[in-house]
Amino acid sequence: MNILLIEDEQNVVAFIKKGLNEQGYSVFAAYDGPTGLELLTQNEVDLVILDIVLPGMNGLEVCTKIRKLGFIDVPILMLTALGTTDNIAKGLDSGADDYLVKPFKFKELTARIRALSRRKNLSPETGNQLEISDLMLNRNTKMAVRAGREIKLTSTEYRLLEYLMKNQRKVLSRVDLLENVWGINFNMGTNVIDVYMNYLRKKVDKGFDSRLIHTVVGMGYIMKEE
Repeated sequence: MNILLIEDEQNVVAFIKKGLNEQGYSVFAAYDGPTGLELLTQNEVDLVILDIVLPGMNGLEVCTKIRKLGFIDVPILMLTALGTTDNIAKGLDSGADDYLVKPFKFKELTARIRALSRRKNLSPETGNQLEISDLMLNRNTKMAVRAGREIKLTSTEYRLLEYLMKNQRKVLSRVDLLENVWGINFNMGTNVIDVYMNYLRKKVDKGFDSRLIHTVVGMGYIMKEE
């Protein structure tokens, strides 16, 4: 497995690279965003570990750029000292798949890498297009369309919408969503789910004739036609 590490602290790079190499991972290291993007486009990369505070182009900008370059399916793990809920939400919203706050235990880092790898390799075959009411989601192009209007989604919003649509008319608890959208090792509380549900509702429901995403008080969320 090839991992791209974008981190400006040399001691952190040396520590992570040594530990991952000992476990059989191949690690490409970059100390700034532009170099990291260059390595990504020139090599076969299976996962990216990305710091937010970088010289010049910050990690949020790098993450957004990675997704815009078309690397939609490459998992991105944010690794940073910025651990507030707002910073975590911004990181996930920029396209990251998971978030680990410094200082961290190396065992947790490798567990999250394994979880992201498992999620990447899971490919349930339930058809290339999901539909409910006038909402369609193409799983090949990652494009959502409702009533003929294209809906632009971040990578996290896409995964959340896909999971809701695959399980439409079924109540999904916060535990279900944390495990299946963010990965079983993701542990930051439930606020991030509420934040992303609000994001998704603004894109999927706002301005349309009927709501598709519903809150079931005390239980979770359900996607269904009114």
